[in-house]
Amino acid sequence: MTFQWTAVASFLYGEVAVLLILCIPFISPLRWKKIFRFQLWSKVSPYWNKAFLSIIVVLIVLFLDAAREVKKYSANHLTDKNAKLYPSSYDHIHMKLFRSQRNLYISGFSLFLWLVLRRVVSLIMQLASEIESNGAMQTQVENANEAAKKYMEDNEHLKKTINSAKMDEGKWALKAENEKLKTEVESLKEELKRMTEALSKSQKDSSAIKKQCDGLTREFDHLLKEHEKLQNATEGIQNKKEE
Repeated sequence: MTFQWTAVASFLYGEVAVLLILCIPFISPLRWKKIFRFQLWSKVSPYWNKAFLSIIVVLIVLFLDAAREVKKYSANHLTDKNAKLYPSSYDHIHMKLFRSQRNLYISGFSLFLWLVLRRVVSLIMQLASEIESNGAMQTQVENANEAAKKYMEDNEHLKKTINSAKMDEGKWALKAENEKLKTEVESLKEELKRMTEALSKSQKDSSAIKKQCDGLTREFDHLLKEHEKLQNATEGIQNKKEE
């Protein structure tokens, strides 16, 4: 195996090892993201795309060269009519065909795994970003739930405060109404007292007037009797004069 194909084979084994390491289940995508964000990777990352494309171009060139070699030695193997006459030539062609096929597989799988490795790394980074965003969203949801719970508690507290204020206001209104009613009752009592005193006074006055009327009636009866006596006496004197 030449130096270039040894390098490609080593690159293929390295890709397989890296993919196996990336597939380890107990290493989370977040940890891989932290690893990919090391200072060394941050220095290499500006040249990553150029290196990726360069390696793809090299692998494609090697793959096409290996395909050309396979086609070449396959055609020689099929069209070699003197293969039976030259067994060493036949074995040499078979060896070349085997090496070209091996190189074709190595370069093809290296190219395929290189693309797969790029895709796996991008998916791991996307998954880590989604996990971080999901964690952030979950934290926001928990904070929102706590805030909503706090707002509900504050709302209940405000409702209780408003209800107690309304009750206190109702108590003050009731107390004011009671004071007003008490004032009105006192005024009515005063008015009733004045009316009672006036009635008592009027009753006393009517009793005095009645007594005075009774006295005047008796005096008037006495005067009538005196008048009758005087009238009778006058009539007796006139009768005597007429006789």
